[in-house]
Amino acid sequence: MVPTPPDGRAGIDAALVTRLVAAQFPQWSGLPVRPVEIDGWDNRTYRLGDALTARLPTAAGYVPAVAKENEWLPRLAPSLPFAVPPIMGEGVPGEGYPFPWSVRGWLDGETAAPERIGDLGQFALSVADFILALQRCDTTGGPLAGEHSWYRGASPAYYDEETRRCLAALDGRVDTARATAVWEAALAARWHGAPVWFHGDIASGNLLVADGKLTAVIDFGTSGVGDPACDLVIAWGMFSGESREAFRRAVGQDEGTWARARGWLLWKCLLTLSGNIDTDPGRAAVDRRLIAEVLDDHDLFG
Repeated sequence: MVPTPPDGRAGIDAALVTRLVAAQFPQWSGLPVRPVEIDGWDNRTYRLGDALTARLPTAAGYVPAVAKENEWLPRLAPSLPFAVPPIMGEGVPGEGYPFPWSVRGWLDGETAAPERIGDLGQFALSVADFILALQRCDTTGGPLAGEHSWYRGASPAYYDEETRRCLAALDGRVDTARATAVWEAALAARWHGAPVWFHGDIASGNLLVADGKLTAVIDFGTSGVGDPACDLVIAWGMFSGESREAFRRAVGQDEGTWARARGWLLWKCLLTLSGNIDTDPGRAAVDRRLIAEVLDDHDLFG
């Protein structure tokens, strides 16, 4: 059994959520409140009875996502092939809590750990179907990539200084010459297409499965309208071998977009590796493996 995260992170606990619900949504005030078993970092999420959740940002930087998701998830949902969180109520600051928050419908399923997936190649095709359906959604009035999306959907050049600082720090510990080539290829491959919708964090923890199949996609906090390259990172983060090739073929995208996707993965892995290389051997090993795979991918396709 997965242990439930300790209550009270970021000053948010079940007692606060109970008070907020009672004050702002009295129709749900009798429902039991309990933390979810697997919680994210940007927000704290609590079950309200069996059918609802309360989702509260943990810091000011995550607040823009609340209004964005409240507005756009109901508009995107009819065009998507898998469920997304239904918005049931829009909370406001209160009871000592300073940020807006939301009430959502509960989506059944478990996060997409490999052992929960029946056919990883078919799962890769389902993820590709979702990404392509999202890209086809109407972008009129949509939020252009920027600070609210942590610059997902913009050029990876926003993280150029940070990436080069990590490369310098890891010189001699990873193949920084090849990594620099991957990064510079990502910067050179500029996005020239029409802006499309992107999710911004297509990863196993934001994909729900039931009976071995994809059923829902959650956490659109980094979503927006722009370059979809960031949504391809799962090609290395979750897929390999035949499933990666199935995803690559199904999702399409031009080589420049794949070059930028390699850049997004490289930035993130270099950043986390520079912080954990001497303190967390397990996490460092994962980062090293992903870096090696994206370098090999660049040699093969770049």
